[in-house]
Amino acid sequence: MKHELQAIAIIGYSILVIGFGHLFFTEDGVDATRWLLQASLLWEFVLWQIKPRLSLNRTHAEAPLYKTLGWGNRLTILRGLLIAMTGGFLLLPHGNEFNDLLPALFYTIAAILDRVDGFVARKNKQVSLLGSELDITFDAFGLVIAPLIAISLGRIDSTYLLLSAAYYIYRWGFRYRSQRGLPLFNPPSNPVRRTLAGFQMGLFAVVLWPVFNPLFTIITGVAFMLPVLFGFIVDWWVVCGWLQTRLVINLDQLSYQYFQPYLRGLLVLLLIPIASNGDFFNSIDHFAGVQLFILLISLGLILFGTAGRIGALILLLFVGLYFDNIAPTFLGASLIFTISWMLPY
Repeated sequence: MKHELQAIAIIGYSILVIGFGHLFFTEDGVDATRWLLQASLLWEFVLWQIKPRLSLNRTHAEAPLYKTLGWGNRLTILRGLLIAMTGGFLLLPHGNEFNDLLPALFYTIAAILDRVDGFVARKNKQVSLLGSELDITFDAFGLVIAPLIAISLGRIDSTYLLLSAAYYIYRWGFRYRSQRGLPLFNPPSNPVRRTLAGFQMGLFAVVLWPVFNPLFTIITGVAFMLPVLFGFIVDWWVVCGWLQTRLVINLDQLSYQYFQPYLRGLLVLLLIPIASNGDFFNSIDHFAGVQLFILLISLGLILFGTAGRIGALILLLFVGLYFDNIAPTFLGASLIFTISWMLPY
């Protein structure tokens, strides 16, 4: 596997050199050089994360090592390369087509691969501890790079970096307690938090494209950030023994039973004054019937609890497209928070 990783490293550097050549001849030589240096350093960071974990390329701790990395892990590593290529634009000036659209393209492909690599690993019957570790590692890596670019473009608030740092602080704290022999307790598994983490990548795959009003993406970024940040805090309290696992499970159950129905009721209350504002529905002038039908379908999916996540996603995109006719108001921000917090369920 070491030889395979070396070959992947060479292929990665070759792709970066090709990217440098393209930027050098189509844009600015100085910017192309800066992009190559930054992307190469980040690619080296990706490889540095993989090398000590090669011994995890097995189904479980007692299983034999796989002979190759497998296509699932290769796609995950490709995701790391794409994030490194995205990060190459961090210190480059914005305002031209390449410097603004290429990072959006690279990160979007990385976000799509995040949905594909696990499926490919299962399809090829080579699910591994390595794949799980790299998946989480590159998720966290991407949620440092993409927010920094989005902040520089004015599409995400800088407070999002609290979440970018949370994973690394959590891992450092876990290692700190382990090295000092302090008690460690495992937090309960929660699929909702994994879903929330996946939505973060989807958020930036959208935010980096110049489609939505920046105020809408800033508010949505805060709405997406807070539940995940709260989850890190709760997990840390459990790890330290300050919070009982049973209490966390009870809170999750209460969220399903009470908080989500409350959000659906709040959604209706928020939509009443918005619907009474003629500007919102008057703005839906092109294919008005089709758009109104889609809007009503999304509301139906949410209110009746059938494919509510899809309905919430459609409604959030709808609000983003017509955000100028809703906000900037407290009402519009409340609507975005309400819809965003319904997405994971």
